[in-house]
Amino acid sequence: MSASTAQPTPTDVRKVALASLVGTTIEWYDFFLYALAAVIVFRSQFFPGASPLAGTLATLGTFAVGFVARPLGGVIFGHIGDRIGRKMTLVTTLVTMGVATFLIGLLPTYDQIGAAAPILLVVLRIAQGLAVGGEWGGAVLISVEHAPEARRGFYGAFPQLGVPLGLITSNLAFLVLAAAMPNEQFMAWGWRIGFLISALLVVVGLWVRLKITESPEFAAARETTPMQLPIVSVVRDHWREVLCGTAIFSGISAMGYMAATFAIQYGTTALGIANTFLILAVIVGAIVEVPLSLYFSARSDTFGRHRMIVYGAVVAGVAAVFFLPVMATGIPALVFVAMFFARISGSPMYGPAAAVAAGAFPVEVRYTGASIGYQFGAFAGGALAPIIATLIIASPAGVWGVSVYLTAMVAVTGIGAYAAGRLAARQPTKQ
Repeated sequence: MSASTAQPTPTDVRKVALASLVGTTIEWYDFFLYALAAVIVFRSQFFPGASPLAGTLATLGTFAVGFVARPLGGVIFGHIGDRIGRKMTLVTTLVTMGVATFLIGLLPTYDQIGAAAPILLVVLRIAQGLAVGGEWGGAVLISVEHAPEARRGFYGAFPQLGVPLGLITSNLAFLVLAAAMPNEQFMAWGWRIGFLISALLVVVGLWVRLKITESPEFAAARETTPMQLPIVSVVRDHWREVLCGTAIFSGISAMGYMAATFAIQYGTTALGIANTFLILAVIVGAIVEVPLSLYFSARSDTFGRHRMIVYGAVVAGVAAVFFLPVMATGIPALVFVAMFFARISGSPMYGPAAAVAAGAFPVEVRYTGASIGYQFGAFAGGALAPIIATLIIASPAGVWGVSVYLTAMVAVTGIGAYAAGRLAARQPTKQ
């Protein structure tokens, strides 16, 4: 057995899990920072003069563009990751995200350069989307492929935790900056500081990632499997697994982004609640989500990963019914409770989903297959859910119409997990 394919020690497994956690946290800090700026700042800075509804839809549209780019990023970086390796692909995605985020912090506003400002904003958001599209699959795989089979649900959760931790750090950055200066200064230039800090975070992430080893499972496959076009194999032979992955992550993403991004926009514009209060609710929910996700991921290794996601979808479905109607009361305590439970309700689904996505594909096309399923699901849930919810609220269906929509999205996750479990049972060698 060569050094490149030697089985990792427990220390190696923990080191890789930590590196995946750090890198994904930085990437999601950047991605969520944009989401916050989109719902709080960008309408006045990049879309002045638009009506409230048009301005909201325009800023949410720039937010959604990142999701449109994510499947393409999954294909591009998935191909590189399946052909060249997980480690260097992750380094590339981290640098791409960091540069795009830093440049957003320097971007002139509409008043300074006119229509070029929102155009450049969209271009940089696309770069963020490409980077995140390639990041998730590599971070999950390098962690899962280092872990022993019996604990892949648990270790697969570490890169997943980058989402709530990125949510916490980005929201904290905005909260601290907003509290440190008058609102006029924050809206004019203070928001940029959070984006510029990304340059320092990327340096830390690179230092951590360059110290880990390549996935031994990938290294072994590269020595024995002929080089191929992963996307061709995925579309031809594994499209059912891709559809299941898309279904699983659509509901997870819808619930997550509704509780984190849409809730802040709705709370500030429709309910008149201070954005600092709403941000605090998101932070508290995300803090609790971290240990819950680890717990359910560890339990999924014995309980069954697909079963855990199905049961989690039932819990999240109940939360989805009451989330927006309770929030619409406008009572701060109830708003806080609604946002908190909407955020943590997805923990049983979210934690084990990484190991399920990774286990659905053979190692030689795993990066591409897992990434495409995840990113299409993220687009269907994360990009479209806030926009669809905004349009539903403006219609006669109102907040209860959003409840029906969000519950249906979560149900799709449960159906996808059940179908994925049936596929895995027919092909046990993949798990």
